[in-house]
Amino acid sequence: MCNHIPACPDANGLDRDAAHVIAGHPEQGWSLLCNGVVLFEDSGEILPDGHCVHARRAELTAAALHRVA
Repeated sequence: MCNHIPACPDANGLDRDAAHVIAGHPEQGWSLLCNGVVLFEDSGEILPDGHCVHARRAELTAAALHRVA
C-alpha cells in the first residue's frame, strides 16, 4: 500500500506512471513504482496483475517535441 500523501495513482489508472519510484534500476532500464507497476525506460510496463502495456515512446516523443528520442 502507498503511504504517500496524497496517495499515488492506482495501477489501473491512466496516470499510473506518476507514482513514486520505490526501486530504481536505471542501469537495467526499469523501475518499480509504489503502485506495483514495473516501468521500463521505453515506457513499457508490467502491471501488478501481470498484464503488459506496450511501449509508448513514439507517442510520448511526439507529445514533447522538445525532447530527443
